[in-house]
Amino acid sequence: MDALSGLLESPKARGAFLLKSVFNPPWGLRIEDRAPLSLAIMLHGSAWVLREGADPVRIAAGDVAVLRGPEPYTLVDDPSTSPGITVDSDQRCNTTAGEDVTETMSLGVRTWGEPRRAGSTVMLSGTYQAPNEVGRRLLACLPALLVQPASAARTPLTGMLAVEMDREDIGQEVVLDRLLDLLLINVLRSWLMEPGTGAPLWFRAQSDPVVGRALQLLHERFSESWTVASLAASVGISRAALARRFTELVGEPPMSYLTGWRLTLASELLRDPGLSIAGIAQRVGYSGPFALSTAFKRERGVSPQQFRQGKRSQETPASGSDGRTVILRR
Repeated sequence: MDALSGLLESPKARGAFLLKSVFNPPWGLRIEDRAPLSLAIMLHGSAWVLREGADPVRIAAGDVAVLRGPEPYTLVDDPSTSPGITVDSDQRCNTTAGEDVTETMSLGVRTWGEPRRAGSTVMLSGTYQAPNEVGRRLLACLPALLVQPASAARTPLTGMLAVEMDREDIGQEVVLDRLLDLLLINVLRSWLMEPGTGAPLWFRAQSDPVVGRALQLLHERFSESWTVASLAASVGISRAALARRFTELVGEPPMSYLTGWRLTLASELLRDPGLSIAGIAQRVGYSGPFALSTAFKRERGVSPQQFRQGKRSQETPASGSDGRTVILRR
């Protein structure tokens, strides 16, 4: 698996929070759920995304906005509107007066807000509720706000998600999770392939004849006992030259990159209860469960067993590279 495939494979929602919201202007939501990543898809009308220290960004009908947490942000009908409702970490909705309106504003299956009338704003939202559902490497390189205009989407996924959210069929949660993943992947592909949008260093480094080959080897043969010297010999360059060139183009040394990739793979494998931690350690290139546990706890803040049990509150959420806003070409 190459670096790009590995990145795009990482979004795997598990019971994502999905909701269709209906509002009549003026309206405003303050999002303080501390979720690692959310998508906002405008079906009708428009909204403004307000973030501290950044210019307001308008999202129109058909646009898809990817919002990286855990920092709060605000969605309003107009930048001058003050949000009247706050969404907390349990996805509960409270007015500025402290009234819980989570249930009282319910409009049916996965639909919430105000009774619809002409000119209403209709927005779909999908929220990944834990960092491991997205992948730390992806979260670390995403801009704070990524917007794919309707004209750049070229996909029926938005319409499919809207239809499925109104249903309560068998296995509906799984269907919605996978549609959300595919919609996110579609936006990510556009972002990575469009020049000048700030794609991560390692993505651009793949085109380098030396570092690109080194990345390919680390991804395809991650379980081998690599050293900088053996990797350098495999790509036909000196150890010092590879270390310098790799770090310059990728942003971290080769062995640090390999550790991150191995732990990403381990995180995926830990979702399978049929695999032992010892077996996972061997598969991803560690000498045994103790070595994997040491590396995992150092990087993730929890042991592999705690991670498997869902004890991720100790884990420091991955922070994005900066507070950039990226709007893809229309």
